Amino acid sequence: MTDSHADYSSAVATIRQKTDSRPKIGLVLGSGLGGLADHITDRVVIPYEEIPGWPRSTVHGHQGQLVIGQLEGQPVIAQQGRAHFYEGYTIQQVTFPIRVMHQLGVDTLFLTNAAGGLNENFTAGDVMLLNDHINMPGLTGLNPLIGRNDDDIGPRFLGMSQTYDRDLRELARDVALSSGITLHEGVYICLSGPTFETPAENRLLRLLGGDAVGMSTAPEVIVARHAGMRVMACSGITNKSIFEIDSDFDTNHEEVLEAGHVIVPRLMTILKGVLRRLN
Repeated sequence: MTDSHADYSSAVATIRQKTDSRPKIGLVLGSGLGGLADHITDRVVIPYEEIPGWPRSTVHGHQGQLVIGQLEGQPVIAQQGRAHFYEGYTIQQVTFPIRVMHQLGVDTLFLTNAAGGLNENFTAGDVMLLNDHINMPGLTGLNPLIGRNDDDIGPRFLGMSQTYDRDLRELARDVALSSGITLHEGVYICLSGPTFETPAENRLLRLLGGDAVGMSTAPEVIVARHAGMRVMACSGITNKSIFEIDSDFDTNHEEVLEAGHVIVPRLMTILKGVLRRLN
């Protein structure tokens, strides 16, 4: 994949052959959170392997399909599962779907992920609204905007001080409050994975100011902001991070998926409430 307008256009043409819907809102659903897409009505489902250039999900808990339809009266397109850098894709391939959504006309992007809780006030099943992030792979040379810039999409040098849309965050807070959902807010740290963090790494990440840690989202957010999209993101806290060596506990993917059963209804309430208010 050469990551060009021609590649994006080919994927867009394939999607438009299968649906007349013109989604304005995009959803990216993380590990164990694909059930959010089950609430979409008038749905058209497109497996990723049918879309040219689209990276396929290889991780359990990522269904690997696009779901296009209506949610709370809004035309939406949802990634039911995403690709990750640790699966062997380039960072440009990981963010390819966001470029395609932009060409489809999406101007607002909601992202979810499963994350470990660095903040000791968090417990499994909590939801955290992202107000900032630390993109560790990007700081070490894996920023998705490295390479030739396409000035037709966005600027060469992208400001990131207002990454997570203020108005969308305010709507999310209002929905959570009115629904009796505890909604934390904080800084998400993106790592490359696939290993979970050592206790020493968790202690470092907490010192850096992180509240939650995961293996996705930041690259997609950067590409969305490059294209001028409004962005809101939430982490489902699937486990408390481990800070002490020789702990009797260890993090595993199964607990990540299990926690999704608790997190999905809370995320769905917040997301649907925000969409209603956008109407």
